[in-house]
Amino acid sequence: MSRVMVIDDEKDVVYLIKVLMEREQFEVLEAYNGLEAYNRLTSTAPGKIIPDVIILDIMMPEMDGYTFQSKLQELDDLRHIPIIILTAKGQMKDLFELSSNIFAFVEKPFEPKNLVKIVKDALTPKT
Repeated sequence: MSRVMVIDDEKDVVYLIKVLMEREQFEVLEAYNGLEAYNRLTSTAPGKIIPDVIILDIMMPEMDGYTFQSKLQELDDLRHIPIIILTAKGQMKDLFELSSNIFAFVEKPFEPKNLVKIVKDALTPKT
């Protein structure tokens, strides 16, 4: 079963995406800011779960999406995870231009079917 981590400070958005992804038989990991997600992914606790794809909001308290993504790039075991940027700010794309792990940009409000398709595409191995 593929794992999707949803990182967004809006609980309604996290819930909506969780429902969408679980309907597609994905396991969903939730985090409500970049710092919470980063701490979970870098924890040394036994049974740590690493997602196959991350859906990441940009504007969040504690640690924003850009900082989270930058920190992930510094970690060999996590930098390969494809990230789908979910944002209400279309102009933020420039910040991520040189990042190799950014799979797609999706602007809020998003079309649920489109987001599901993008997640499935991100999980499909490149040939």
